[in-house]
Amino acid sequence: MAYQHNNLAQGRWAEMTLSEQMANIGSEISRALHWKRKEKEDYCLKAVVRALELISLTIDSVSTKSHLRELTRLREVVIDYFYSENEYGSSDALFEKYFYPFNVAARNKKN
Repeated sequence: MAYQHNNLAQGRWAEMTLSEQMANIGSEISRALHWKRKEKEDYCLKAVVRALELISLTIDSVSTKSHLRELTRLREVVIDYFYSENEYGSSDALFEKYFYPFNVAARNKKN
């Protein structure tokens, strides 16, 4: 498989904490939401593809069953929101609220 985040796929991703991984996923989702609001579907979907790739890398690197369950549900919700009928009733605000604590935790780790 050809990765867009090739250097992360080669092992660097697994060295990050879960909070750092989730913050990076959140950044891609934030980009997707930004482009969605600007009605730039091509850019939006490219960001979603990158986010899904990072989610897959995270799934491959976790060993805790509860984390795996949450990550697979996250992937399902992202696909539903951006590619399907939004059956789960997700919103831009919901994604921003979900990822914000990971951003704070990742930022605090680096300080």
